Amino acid sequence: MQDLQPGKLASIYVVLGTVNYLADQLKTKLLQVIPSEEQTMNVGSYDMETTPVAVALDDAMSAPFFGERRLVFINHPYFLTGETKKNKIDHDLDTLQSYFDHPEPDTIMVLMAPYEKLDARKKLVKTLKKQATIIEINQVSEHETQKYVQSELAAKKISIDPDALQALVSRTDGQLGLIMAQLPKLMIYAARSQRIDLPAVDALVTKSLTQNVFDLVNNVLRYQTQAAVELYHELVTAQEAPLKINAILLGQFRLLLQVKILARAGYSQGSLASTLKVHPYRVKLALQTVRQFNQPALRAAYLGLLQTEVQMKTTQRDPELLFELFMVQFVNERQVLAKN
Repeated sequence: MQDLQPGKLASIYVVLGTVNYLADQLKTKLLQVIPSEEQTMNVGSYDMETTPVAVALDDAMSAPFFGERRLVFINHPYFLTGETKKNKIDHDLDTLQSYFDHPEPDTIMVLMAPYEKLDARKKLVKTLKKQATIIEINQVSEHETQKYVQSELAAKKISIDPDALQALVSRTDGQLGLIMAQLPKLMIYAARSQRIDLPAVDALVTKSLTQNVFDLVNNVLRYQTQAAVELYHELVTAQEAPLKINAILLGQFRLLLQVKILARAGYSQGSLASTLKVHPYRVKLALQTVRQFNQPALRAAYLGLLQTEVQMKTTQRDPELLFELFMVQFVNERQVLAKN
């Protein structure tokens, strides 16, 4: 962000990654390079899933209209990845290659690539690695997220207590975009005191479905049947679909099993996140959880929820009753496992 200043600008940028909040921030910063009164004529944005790249190239190769620079965004350049599209657009990639080799000096081309990675085998990608400034915004670690939030608040002369920051990260699953969406109301709360505390986060930031399901997972694994059933009922009462709740539960137990097995094989937290393609914060929570429970218990819960899903899809039985039956069976299996 600091380098996106006149005199430091590159001819080609690639914004690569899936953190949409940061992508939007970079896009806003780049737009500021073009004076607002010139943006109508000197800023173009083209979606490669619906528009041929030749259209964007015509714009990029045109001289700025009563201005110093032209800014061209190329969105969803899937041809830089291994993806294929059913409704394939006819893209002139040879001309695009020529442009990468010899970019227009008065044009800033920005390829907005919301993907985890590009296909390094492709000639276009090899050229971009030499010619372009590549800004990677894939996974943001918990530490980086906290630093970013603290920096944004410090700019407004607002502090946040450590326990409040941890609760904020927890309630938003560590997703930077979700955290930043919560900050405005927290800053209003802190208008007088200039400080965000834990009661503010508890009162103003609602737990996500995933966070509620994480609490539900802990209730299940600790065989807290009443607490698990009550939380499940609260989620259903809040209009969450039982199949959706069960699917997230199932996915969480699948992740716990994978983390348990791979951690035993020597995988670190970072390698687990990249191998499983899961946000680092989720891996951190999973590692904390699996240290407390053995693999047979995780496996039993996963298989029990799998059977519950089948029954939800094939019978007319009440979903809450099916979840209660799952809990009873899971507790009974614990007793069998304990005897063995």
